[in-house]
Amino acid sequence: MAFVSGDGDRSFFVGDLESVMVWNLLLVSTPVGALGSGLGGGVELTLQNIAQELRRRGHLLTILAPDGSALPGLAIASVPGKLQITAQSQGRETGVTMPDDSVLANLWEQTYQRQRDYDVIINFAYDWLPFYLTPFFHRPIAHLVSMGSLTLAMDQVIERTLNKFPGTIGVHSRAQADTFDFGDRCRCLGNGLELAQYQFWAEPESVLGWVGRIAPEKGLEDAIAAAQTAGMPLKIWGAMAEPDYWQRMLDSYPKATFCYEGFLPTAELQQGLGRCQGLLMTPKWVEAFGNVAIEALACGVPVIAYRRGGPMEIVTDGQTGWLVEPDDVEGLVRAIAQLQQIDRRACRQRAEAEYSMQAMGDRIEAWLRDILAQVGDRASAI
Repeated sequence: MAFVSGDGDRSFFVGDLESVMVWNLLLVSTPVGALGSGLGGGVELTLQNIAQELRRRGHLLTILAPDGSALPGLAIASVPGKLQITAQSQGRETGVTMPDDSVLANLWEQTYQRQRDYDVIINFAYDWLPFYLTPFFHRPIAHLVSMGSLTLAMDQVIERTLNKFPGTIGVHSRAQADTFDFGDRCRCLGNGLELAQYQFWAEPESVLGWVGRIAPEKGLEDAIAAAQTAGMPLKIWGAMAEPDYWQRMLDSYPKATFCYEGFLPTAELQQGLGRCQGLLMTPKWVEAFGNVAIEALACGVPVIAYRRGGPMEIVTDGQTGWLVEPDDVEGLVRAIAQLQQIDRRACRQRAEAEYSMQAMGDRIEAWLRDILAQVGDRASAI
């Protein structure tokens, strides 16, 4: 069954959505940093993997992202403007702010102008503007929310969007959804990896790993303190988001053995990460998911994580790593001492079973299909 959308310029096909599965998609990136810079955190890897898997399935897609963006094998339409401040650096009562010549505003102006060429727009920005603008668009917008509840302004605008457009809010984990009052109405989508890019390492070195943006909410100091107490060196990978914070680590732990290995592409990161006895995840906030956890598991590396946010849904305690009560550094030390009890092959098998690109692609396609079906239902009711 076909119907003409409200603006009269294009037909969507509904009724037999299983057989009509080629969509033209517009993916709109985070405005906090260029893709490939690491400033966007896990959103960068998530967008890259979703784009690659949807394209592999035959869908057409365009990516809009800030100037300077680059992802392997993916064409990007760059948009100029000043970067947005990250939400996790703001207080709960913080209002909506944008710099002059905002790249966020420029991205969504471009999106509005281009929308008629696409079936669905996928928003990767955790920012107020895309949600506020959603009712003014003629095309459906699928919002993939990358963080838990951080500010009242964001909670309110996401809930308003969900009320008006049910089913359009996606999250990565139930723990993330539970930070919102409306979390039970969000679509849980998880994540996935191109597992062929991650080599299984059966024999680790006597070293621990930590991966993430170098910023206070990631809790690097707890990992350094635990590694020091355990008497093991710690290798650190990630974007140097806040150099002053890194300097505080150097000043605070002069006797600890830790080193910064840089922000590396996947091929190089997995070479170093795979050699680690374990990965430490020590967030001070609710991680929406934790891509680095499944990257570690894909290499056969057990994960020691605080029982907080997405990682506690990824790690099976005693099988693929250990879960520790939040902010318990001594608990981390005890878990480090038990790393050799974990079967590294079981870690890889967990990644293959739950976090493949195929599994993620199935979930994303089903979500978009349901959104398009709702568009059809609304149009048929007019």
